[in-house]
Amino acid sequence: MFTTKPHAKHALRKAFAPVRLWRTVRLGVRSLWLHRLRSLLTLLGMVFGVCSVIAMLAVGEGVSHEAQEQIRRLGSSNIILRSLKPDEDKRPSTQRSYVIEYGLSYADLKAIREILPNVRLVVPARIIRSYVFNATRRIDGEVFGTVPWYPEMRNVRMVAGRFFGDEEMETKKNVCIVSTVAAETLFPIDSPLGRNVRVGSDYYKVIGVIEPESSRVNSGANADASSGRSEGSTLSRVYIPLVAAKERFGEVLVKRRSGSFEAERVELHEATVQVAQQDQVEETAAIIADVMNDRHKKKDYEIVVPLELLRAAERTKQMFNLVLGAIAAISLIVGGIGIMNIMLASVTERTREIGIRRALGAKRRDIIIQFLIETVILSGAGGVIGVAIGIAIPYFITLFAHVMTIVTFWAPMVAFSISGLVGIVFGIYPAMRAADMDPVEALRHE
Repeated sequence: MFTTKPHAKHALRKAFAPVRLWRTVRLGVRSLWLHRLRSLLTLLGMVFGVCSVIAMLAVGEGVSHEAQEQIRRLGSSNIILRSLKPDEDKRPSTQRSYVIEYGLSYADLKAIREILPNVRLVVPARIIRSYVFNATRRIDGEVFGTVPWYPEMRNVRMVAGRFFGDEEMETKKNVCIVSTVAAETLFPIDSPLGRNVRVGSDYYKVIGVIEPESSRVNSGANADASSGRSEGSTLSRVYIPLVAAKERFGEVLVKRRSGSFEAERVELHEATVQVAQQDQVEETAAIIADVMNDRHKKKDYEIVVPLELLRAAERTKQMFNLVLGAIAAISLIVGGIGIMNIMLASVTERTREIGIRRALGAKRRDIIIQFLIETVILSGAGGVIGVAIGIAIPYFITLFAHVMTIVTFWAPMVAFSISGLVGIVFGIYPAMRAADMDPVEALRHE
């Protein structure tokens, strides 16, 4: 009589392990196919969970990226000062005429340059709310008087033509640059380059088209300032040389109303200060705040530090993604509970089958593997379909809702991995319950 040595038995088991695994997989697929509708409904729970994780993270990533890009365009090394009309200067309507004087001045910028040697450049600006005309077409926009190096300082891209230069600044030429929104409204058919627009009684030759600045950041800063800016006017801007703006409009801006008028004297509505080193921005902003506080008796200005806004936006993004991920993860947990429920029902239905397999020599681990494979097939198939749908949903959101979405490389991987993990975790208990059955009692089950 021949006997097999222990190491030979181990070798045989190892050789037949893939065959046994494949046979178990086929058995699991056959079992799921016998209950197709039940398996499909269970699968949908995982599909919705996975696709919601990817889609929600894509929307959150896109919105956060857009907000951060708008802040970055202001310049991470920049500090922005804006004139702000104080509340105490909002006089009662019974007073028929008055002149309000507030805001930034050239003397403020000179003091900042003298105190802070690490300031590289300063960009002053005047903002006047006015109608801009091209023949019969009109926009309610902003006339933005500034200096030639403004686009470089504020990271604004020229779409066509050029920005005005030092010579045009010194000679106070009537030239202007229009934003893309203003160009599309005033010149819907042909190019605005070389054409004239009218502001008040003066005509300006268009020499360039510039992309609009971040309306979300700008509009929230000073909607009540003398320029009366709004989101629409911020997008519809006309840029002219600062000295031309000062000469054409003067320092006193008059708002006429029925029976009364209101005049405001503001030297500068905005100034951008660029710091040499980015790590000096917050310290420099604190010093500028002290300088402005000493020079102004009332709070008629505000200081915006894009670097601080950017860090706050990054923190908000992390919290936003955490909340969205937690909400979507609940969907996956619900899908996992559905898998556990179905597998427990399957164990009850297949009690006799389990008893027969145990009687024929199947071990506890074979029963556990069989039921775990079924749960992994359900969760894995749901994960694959959910990933495909989850990647497609952001595309349609961008296409129809015009909301920026970004599907990161790690989002589908994490969602799919979680779906597989959920299948294993929620499948362990039913598998253990099936393996713990007494073979004799299982065979008696009807």
